[in-house]
Amino acid sequence: MAERLAQAIDWAVVAARQPVLGALPSTLREVARLTPVAGGQVIARRGERPKAMWCVLSGEVQLVRTSRQGAETVLQRSREGFIAEASLDARQYHCDLVAVTSGQVLRFPMAAFRQALDQDAAFRRAWIARLACEVRALRGQCERLGLKTAAERILHYIEAEGSDGTITLTRPRKAWAAELGLTHEVLYRTLRRLREEGVLRVDGNRIVIQTVRRGLH
Repeated sequence: MAERLAQAIDWAVVAARQPVLGALPSTLREVARLTPVAGGQVIARRGERPKAMWCVLSGEVQLVRTSRQGAETVLQRSREGFIAEASLDARQYHCDLVAVTSGQVLRFPMAAFRQALDQDAAFRRAWIARLACEVRALRGQCERLGLKTAAERILHYIEAEGSDGTITLTRPRKAWAAELGLTHEVLYRTLRRLREEGVLRVDGNRIVIQTVRRGLH
């Protein structure tokens, strides 16, 4: 069964969508496993020892941290690409890996992944370039979570993740709220207020910044 799953991976297709996968050495391709995930599935739990490196091919997987009060904050999300890269040298996961929607992920045994990075220079360079992109994305998220008001976080997200002040959401509002570090009630309430004030235009999942006012709260 594992052999058939490995053969089902079309490496030309996945490499065209994710360049780092094009640099995978044959040793990693041979041990990679195509794994289906369901929405709401916990792929790995906080405190577990990392045994695999995960790459999202379809669907969405998030790195979620839950506070003692039960509030969830999304620290990373991946719709296409690796997730929880810091687990490469970690003794345990510090967050949960959760599939938000159904999809497919590639599973690479951690020991084989580490060995490939040590022995294959081309793959190592591609991996470093991938991490640099992720660092830039995480900087934006850290800056966003440091903003004091819900309105500021919403506008920052649209500007940073969208194009020309416009974004089309591809996941539920509740999931977006978690990524912003907000409750979904606060997100809905703030979106309604910004729409009523003329700051945003909301057409279903398409949200457009029309004007930005000072003193947003």
